[in-house]
Amino acid sequence: MKLSEMTDFNFANYIGKGALLTVKRNNGLVNTMTVSWGTSGVLWNKEVCTVFVRPQRYTHEFCEDADIFTLSFFGSERKDTLSYCGTKTGRDVDKFAICGLKYRIENDACIFDDAKFTLVLKKLYKQEMTSECFLDKAPLVNYKNNDFHTAYTCEIIDIIAK
Repeated sequence: MKLSEMTDFNFANYIGKGALLTVKRNNGLVNTMTVSWGTSGVLWNKEVCTVFVRPQRYTHEFCEDADIFTLSFFGSERKDTLSYCGTKTGRDVDKFAICGLKYRIENDACIFDDAKFTLVLKKLYKQEMTSECFLDKAPLVNYKNNDFHTAYTCEIIDIIAK
């Protein structure tokens, strides 16, 4: 299935409510974090999604190491999970155990069976954000510590829907 075939899907509505970005490193370790900023569209004749990860986040190390990510969207029953995974680090806690998150690995993609749907993403491009690139300086209020996101643009290679 293609994202463009999901007629009732509005990426902005879904990402704004939060999704789990989950990545399996080459060493087999898996981590997840909540993201609520992202974009989707068409670039280089491919359906793509761009996710943004701050460098201090533990998941950033995973994103640097891996080529495959997943972006999983849940219903309101996982609101507490999304909140927890957005405020705790996998360096210190086992988010999967604490939140009762069960996943399976398919071709390096971490799939949650209870997700409404999951975008399987293949990393194509990354860009470190810098203050100099902001034409409108207003968004810089989000970077008081100069901890600019890394933007990962990924091809949507699969969509797994419930």
